[in-house]
Amino acid sequence: MFKNMAMDALGLSDIGAVIKPEDYNKVESDDYVMHEEGEKIYFLIKSKTDEYCFTNLALIHLDGTSAVSKKRLLKRFSYSQHAIKDVRLETAGTIDMDIEIKLTMGDQSYSIDVAKIYISPLKDLYKALLKIASIQRENAVYYQYAQTSLNTASSTVSRATNISTSEEQFKAINWYAFNWLKYAHETYVRKDFGEVFEKFINN
Repeated sequence: MFKNMAMDALGLSDIGAVIKPEDYNKVESDDYVMHEEGEKIYFLIKSKTDEYCFTNLALIHLDGTSAVSKKRLLKRFSYSQHAIKDVRLETAGTIDMDIEIKLTMGDQSYSIDVAKIYISPLKDLYKALLKIASIQRENAVYYQYAQTSLNTASSTVSRATNISTSEEQFKAINWYAFNWLKYAHETYVRKDFGEVFEKFINN
């Protein structure tokens, strides 16, 4: 009840507004942020029907079917599982009321309309998302290199071994391969992008 009243107080319309940090506790998305796990909101866009909450760990989208309906579909896109691509910012013309920030996460494409008075913070978000996308692309290449190098090493060892592999040798090779892939995953599959948001988002 309190949060619904707070929404009205924010003066929201079908065109999104950028919510200030001091008002994060007035939106529904805040209820789904895993504060217990160190998750933090860095940018939040809200209209009457939708919320787009960018945290250090994920994009949380509360998808509303209409301004009248209270039903919401919660979607969560973790950066570790959904790469950001095609980040674009469409600025407003002279008579336009809104600007658009566009991006793709995994298979989901978004075009978010925001009132043009928020152009400055939208530019900050644009730069942060662009940087995250760049890091994810580079890390994906390195992760593939790590997997390929392990396969190459495995094939080389297999060709060089002329005697049957003992159980101890098999365990040692298997353990090494497991730890190599675990290290590569921990190094190149990044979960937390708080540093990037802190660098570019100027609340």
